[in-house]
Amino acid sequence: MEKMTIIVSGMVAADPHQGGATWAVLQYVLGLRGLGHEVVLIEPLTPPKSAPADWDFPASESAAYFRRVVAEHHLERHAALLLAGTRRTVGLSYAELRDIVKKADLIFNVSGMLADEALLASIPRRVYLDLDPAFIQIWQSEYGIDMRLDAHTHFVTVGQCIGTKDCPVPTCGRDWIPTAQPVVLEEWPVAKEVERDALTTIGNWRGYGSVEFQGEHYGQKAHSLRAFFTLPRCTAEKFAPALAIHPGETADLEALAENGWTVLDPAKVASTPEDYRRFIQGSKAEFGIAKSGYVRSRCGWFSDRSVCYLASGRPVIAQQTGFSRWLPAGEGVLAFGTMDEAVAAIESVNRNYPRQARAARSIAEEHFDSSKVLPRLLERVGTNL
Repeated sequence: MEKMTIIVSGMVAADPHQGGATWAVLQYVLGLRGLGHEVVLIEPLTPPKSAPADWDFPASESAAYFRRVVAEHHLERHAALLLAGTRRTVGLSYAELRDIVKKADLIFNVSGMLADEALLASIPRRVYLDLDPAFIQIWQSEYGIDMRLDAHTHFVTVGQCIGTKDCPVPTCGRDWIPTAQPVVLEEWPVAKEVERDALTTIGNWRGYGSVEFQGEHYGQKAHSLRAFFTLPRCTAEKFAPALAIHPGETADLEALAENGWTVLDPAKVASTPEDYRRFIQGSKAEFGIAKSGYVRSRCGWFSDRSVCYLASGRPVIAQQTGFSRWLPAGEGVLAFGTMDEAVAAIESVNRNYPRQARAARSIAEEHFDSSKVLPRLLERVGTNL
């Protein structure tokens, strides 16, 4: 494929304590760069609500985190943190960004984050990249929230079942291109020793507000995990999820503790990209709970976090969202919907862990390798303007 200039816009530094959110964007940036393209990262940053009137953007924690991530991945001349609504930047100057977008072939714009018309207008292929399927579409169609779809020419989603007869999620009149979550395998080699003999995961107990659609409640991870509170009592396996959960959630915290869950603080074990990788690679396997909205919508979502476990040679036991319609499940990836299915999946992993670990890496190589996923995606969005 002809080498292109590609813009990637997504959240890296807006919350400088989420190594996983950073990796979700870096997989695209580093993966596209690995294909030989010129890739520029632009993150629009909205000042925090608590920021004082004299908030010093270049000296902020977000700016420091952005600089560190950019330096670690040798992106100094290929990245900018843009203060939303202004021309103030950290990294590349706004004038440099204007020059770059004039020659850009396309942009992958996560959730339409970059809204600066002066930067977007000249890019011929403006790809809306949906990493939060079901919620994005329902906010737009049912709640009247402008998700900035109109500013884009192509629409890509990791909800691979959106638009199919078994998925009720509205399409908002768009043809959504399905894609797998890419992983840069060179950044995620097969891990060695298991340092934490437990099933782990990383996530937010509640990410944001839930929604209602067609009489169904589309909720958060909290609403999904509650149905599995007693799971540790049904198996000898240990569970040590890193969950960002507010200390005021006393009933849920007590239920987790009483049933044998060891809840870790993701701010301590996964706040940077390197800590996030170390935590995943040191784990035995993932027990992945999905937002209830993903489960109820049957949108086919499969986590970018789970893909990192797979690449590391760590098996993934994942709550069913419809992903088994496009991803083989049984070895390496094991799907569950009920308590009995979860217990059976755990037993299967423990029955022959080395085989399950090898299968996990094989699935990552076959289905999520950025050198395979991204060329297919570029081909899909490179035509039919």
